[in-house]
Amino acid sequence: MNRILLLGASGFLGGHVHRALLDQPRLKVSCPGRDRCDLVTAPVEEITRLLTDERPTAVVNCTGLLDGDLTELVQANTLVTAKLLDAIAATSAPIRLVRLGSAGEYGPVPFRHPVAETDPSRPVGAYGLSHLTATRLVSMAAAEGRVDGVTLRVFNPIGTGSGEAGLLGRATTQLRRATARGWASVTFGPLSAYRDFVDARDVGRAVAAALLAPRLPIRVLNIGSGKAVQTRVAVQTVARLAGFTGEVKETGASSARSAEVSWMCADITRARSILGWRPAYDLDDSIKALWAGSADA
Repeated sequence: MNRILLLGASGFLGGHVHRALLDQPRLKVSCPGRDRCDLVTAPVEEITRLLTDERPTAVVNCTGLLDGDLTELVQANTLVTAKLLDAIAATSAPIRLVRLGSAGEYGPVPFRHPVAETDPSRPVGAYGLSHLTATRLVSMAAAEGRVDGVTLRVFNPIGTGSGEAGLLGRATTQLRRATARGWASVTFGPLSAYRDFVDARDVGRAVAAALLAPRLPIRVLNIGSGKAVQTRVAVQTVARLAGFTGEVKETGASSARSAEVSWMCADITRARSILGWRPAYDLDDSIKALWAGSADA
């Protein structure tokens, strides 16, 4: 039986990861909350005590911050990873670390190029840089033999529980409201960028595969659908599901990230070969789940 310490189980992706791990009879999962150990504020010694008490064979870190100032992003995404690595080293136990990274670590990618883990990483903002630094810390610690660690670079996750954190979550909320109130139009920013939308359930399955893999010879793995979809098409799909017949305008404020990163698509060859993982859900499946989940919220 593998003892898994899942951090961030109450979040969007953490919840999906938790459900995926519960489906694996070989995994026993513990999910301590922030009230027991707040990774952002806790010193290394407190995190070490948590690991000593729980005695996990693996730690999964689904915590992190999407927005915030420089200090907040570095504390939540980079320093938390550094503290986890130090705590794991302090236990002197063979613990595997699986952390969720982000496609934002790559930055601009040539149009129509599926980005691979070996491609340059040139993030355009503090969010991507905070994750890239954490990824490199894990890779460095693994190379030095201090941890059996891997970063799963998650592309644009969608699914139940996402709230309005992503474009399609915001679109779902807005189009549901527009349909209910009979609005003639809804307004978004420009929707010309291409994104790789991956189902949150597939992210959960990828984490389970990383935990169960006998070996992790590669320390960074892309987790995406392997397909790029124009955001305009994705929003129109939500509109059709909502039964919205009005106009979808693109006259709102532009996202700086969309302007600088107009194309993103994952090369998932390595995740397939090393983890035996591949996406099980297509975009329509994901949007239907997102829509159904938003109705229950």
